Amino acid sequence: MVDQSSWDAHAAHPLQSWAWGEFRQAMGVETVRIAHKENEMWQLTFHKIPHTPFTVGYFPKGPMPTKTMLRKLAEVGKQKRAIFIQLEPNIQKKEAGRLQTLPLRPSHRPLFTAYNFVLDIRPSETELLQNMHHKTRYNIRLAQKHNVTIAEETSQEGFAAYLTLLNETIKRQGFYAHNELYHTRMWNTMSTAGIAKLFTARLNGYPLAAWIIFAFGDTIYYPYGASSREHREVMAPNLLLWEIVRWGKARGFSYFDLWGALGPTPDPKDPWYGFHRFKEGYRPTHVEYAGSFDFVLRPTWYSLYTMADNLRWMLLNTKK
Repeated sequence: MVDQSSWDAHAAHPLQSWAWGEFRQAMGVETVRIAHKENEMWQLTFHKIPHTPFTVGYFPKGPMPTKTMLRKLAEVGKQKRAIFIQLEPNIQKKEAGRLQTLPLRPSHRPLFTAYNFVLDIRPSETELLQNMHHKTRYNIRLAQKHNVTIAEETSQEGFAAYLTLLNETIKRQGFYAHNELYHTRMWNTMSTAGIAKLFTARLNGYPLAAWIIFAFGDTIYYPYGASSREHREVMAPNLLLWEIVRWGKARGFSYFDLWGALGPTPDPKDPWYGFHRFKEGYRPTHVEYAGSFDFVLRPTWYSLYTMADNLRWMLLNTKK
C-alpha cells in the first residue's frame, strides 16, 4: 500500500501529487492511482459524459508514456468505460521522439498550453534583476516607490480577497474559469498539504493582486492569479512576482514555473499577449512541451464525442 509521503516523493508535478488527487475526489471526480512499480506511480481522473454510460480519462503532467504504461491505462480505462484517456506528459518536445512509436493521436482539445516560461531562480538577486527587461525592472521599482506591500496570506480574510479579485478578473476578461467551490476546495486541500501558498499585493491595505502558488519538489508554480483594475499604474503584479521569486529562493527552490506562454512568435492581437509579455520580462526560458495526446479506447465513440464536443464549444463561443 502506497502512502502519501512515498507517492509525493516520486511525483514530478503538483498535479500528480497525492493532495491534488484528494482535491479532485472532493469535487466528485473519480481519481485512480496506479503504482506499477516502486518508482512508477501514475494518477489520473475519470470524468462522466452526461447522459451516457461512458467516461473520459485525464492524465496530466505525468512521465514519458511507454507501452507498459499504456497497457495499464487501457486496463483501467476499460474498467471505467472510458472512450479515451487524454495524456499531457510533463516532457519537453526535444525529449519526446519515441512518442511517435506509441498508439497516441494529437488531442482534439489540449488543456495545457504547448509552451511555457520557466525561470531559473538560482542566480543571485542582483543577477536576476540585471537579466530582466529594463521595463520590468523599472516597474518593480515603481511599485516599491508607491509602497506596494507583498505578503503571504494564511487567513480566511486573505483567501476571501483572492476570491473577490478572481471574480472581478473573470468578468473583466470574459474567460471561462472554475467557480468558487472549485477554488475553495482546492485551496483547503492543497494548503493543508503544504503545497498551496497565497500571496497578495496591497496598496494602503487594499488588495490589488492575489496569486496562489504551488510549492512542490524543487519548483514553485503559478497556476492561479487575479488582479484589480484599480491602481494599475503602480504595477503591483510586477513586484508580486519578484517577491515570490525572493520567497522561493529563500526556501531553497530552484525554478519558477509560470504556467503557460504563447509560442515563439506571438500575435500581439492574441488576448493572452499582454500576460505573455509580462512573464517574458523576467527573462525566463521558453519551453515547448511534447504536446497533448488522446489514447483512444473506443474509436467509434471517440469520433462521435469529438464532433459533439466541437459543436459544444462552437455554441459557447457564439454566446460570448
